[in-house]
Amino acid sequence: MRKESSILVLLLALCAVTTALNPRFVSAVNLLNTANMVGLFGLLSLGLGVVIIAGGIELSVGSMLALTGVLLSMALTGWGAEEGGAAAGAVALPMALGWVHGALVTRLNIQPFIVTLCGLLLYRGLARFVAGESTKGFGDAAGFEALQTLARGKVLGLPAPFVVLLVVSAIMWVVLHRSVYGRYLFAVGRNEAAARLSGINTRRVVVSSYVIAGALTGVAGILFAFYTNSISPSTHGNFYELYGIAAAVVGGCSLRGGEGSVAGILIGTALLQVLQNLVNLLGIDSSLNFAVMGGVVLVGVMADEWFARRRARGTCADARPTPSPTGGATATQQRNESSTTEINR
Repeated sequence: MRKESSILVLLLALCAVTTALNPRFVSAVNLLNTANMVGLFGLLSLGLGVVIIAGGIELSVGSMLALTGVLLSMALTGWGAEEGGAAAGAVALPMALGWVHGALVTRLNIQPFIVTLCGLLLYRGLARFVAGESTKGFGDAAGFEALQTLARGKVLGLPAPFVVLLVVSAIMWVVLHRSVYGRYLFAVGRNEAAARLSGINTRRVVVSSYVIAGALTGVAGILFAFYTNSISPSTHGNFYELYGIAAAVVGGCSLRGGEGSVAGILIGTALLQVLQNLVNLLGIDSSLNFAVMGGVVLVGVMADEWFARRRARGTCADARPTPSPTGGATATQQRNESSTTEINR
C-alpha cells in the first residue's frame, strides 16, 4: 500500500493547492461534476488496469466507445430495440471484441500493442461508416429514461456514474485481491512462463482480462453516450484510452505487468480529473490538457522505474552472504567447516 498512500497524499496536496488558487473548486456544483467524471473515466481505467496487470495493453477502448455509442443510438431511435436488450448488446459487443483481442494475442502471439492499435483504427472506421459520418443522439430520451437516469441522475445525492463506479470497484476489489483468479492474474503479469509451468492456464487468464476490460468499456460506453447525448463517430471517445492508461499507471499499475490495485487506480483517476479541473478553473488553454496527460504518464513511468530499481537493489542486498563478526568466513561457512572437522576426527 506504499504506492497508494503516496498517490493519495499527492491527490490531497493537489486538492489543497487547487482550492487555494481557486476556491470554486470546493463548491458543491464543481465537486459533483468532478465526481461524475471520475465515475465515467474510472470504469475505463479499471478495465485497462486489469489488462495492464496481466501484462497487456488496450488501445482501442476510445474507438469501442464510439462504435458502441453509435450502435446504441441507432438501435434505440431507429431500430425499435428494447432498452434492456440494447444495453445488453452494448456491453456484449466490447466483450466479444475483447475476446478477439485476447485470442489474437495468445493464439497467434501477436503483440498486444499491434492488435489493439489495429482495433483502434478498425472500430473508429466502422463507427464512421455505420453512422454515415453523421452525429447520433437520443433526443429527449423518451422510452429509455432509465439509461438516461443512470448516466445523468443522482443516487443519495451523488452522481449515478460515481455510484456505479463504487459498486463495480467493490466487485473488482474482491476479484483482484481476494480470489484465486486475482492471484493468477498477478502471477501471469509478473512471469507468464513461470505461471504456465506452475499449472496456470495463462491463455485463459489473458483472454479473460481483455473480456473484463470490454465489459467495463461497454458499461462506460452506455453512460458516456447518454451523458453527452451526442455521439460524433469521428471524435467521440478520442484519446480516452490514454486517460485510462494514465490513471492506471499513476495509480501504481506497472507497464511490466504484475502490479496494481483497485484503490490505486481509483486514486489515479481522481488525480487526473482534479488536474483537468485545475486547468479549467485557472483558465489555462484546454489544448494543454494533452501536455498535462503526457507529463503525468511520464512521471508515473519514471516513478515505476525508480521503485523497480529500489526493489532490485534490495533483493541483491538480501542475497549477499553476511560476513561473520570476526571478518572471516560467513557463519554458514564456519558451521560447515566445523562439521567437516568433527567428521574427520
